[in-house]
Amino acid sequence: MDLQFLDFDCGEEADGDGSFDALASVAAPRLAALHAEIARVLGWAHDAFPGACAPPEDGGTWHYDLAGRRETTVEQRIAFDPATGRIAAEDTGAAPGVRHTVSLSIAGNAAFCAAFRDAFGLAD
Repeated sequence: MDLQFLDFDCGEEADGDGSFDALASVAAPRLAALHAEIARVLGWAHDAFPGACAPPEDGGTWHYDLAGRRETTVEQRIAFDPATGRIAAEDTGAAPGVRHTVSLSIAGNAAFCAAFRDAFGLAD
């Protein structure tokens, strides 16, 4: 399954358990597509490992953390002045833009991690 927005950083322990962390930031018009991609990833996990979404101490095979933030930004002109060796920044005066940033962390046992890597084409 190809991913357009989520680029996972992978961490693995000696026993094969591991985690996958992704952070994506999009402008408002692309938010629905980002949410759909996250839903596909989590839907896959729930389908592939049904009833197993819970932390290991609670008997789970895998679990996740999902968080979002809406940020307002104002474009800046930024330039380096070689004569002074400094950066100069100035707001453009344009209306603020809105960006949506979502973080997704998924952790699981060795079997889950192997299946996750395979499903989403992630390198070992």
